[in-house]
Amino acid sequence: MASAGLLRALNRAALRAVVAGNPLGRGSVRAMSAGGIPTDEEQATGLERKTLQALKKGLDPYSIFKPKAYAGTKEDPHIVPSINKQRLVGCICEEDNSAIIWFWVHQGEAQRCPSCGAYYKLTHHDLPH
Repeated sequence: MASAGLLRALNRAALRAVVAGNPLGRGSVRAMSAGGIPTDEEQATGLERKTLQALKKGLDPYSIFKPKAYAGTKEDPHIVPSINKQRLVGCICEEDNSAIIWFWVHQGEAQRCPSCGAYYKLTHHDLPH
């Protein structure tokens, strides 16, 4: 019984919309009538908004971009960002190697991988928030 009343009410609303020249009720969308679909920057909030603003300035606060390639020598070691004074690093010594050599890198001088001899240096990385 209640479903029949609901169906009648929906039919009346649809008929009013057709008579008004708006069969799908599209006139009530504010964003479209105000100038189009808002961009990602216009509707982003919170952490997403901060990230988009930083990327617009050329910053990379959350390490989104691919890291720069380093030679791995003592003069140009691989940079390992960390918020602590040490970090566990995994080195794949050869391109097609399936074994990962794990070792700790400590703050200070660059350290070598015990297997292949590539150098890694820990740098302090502040959290962006």
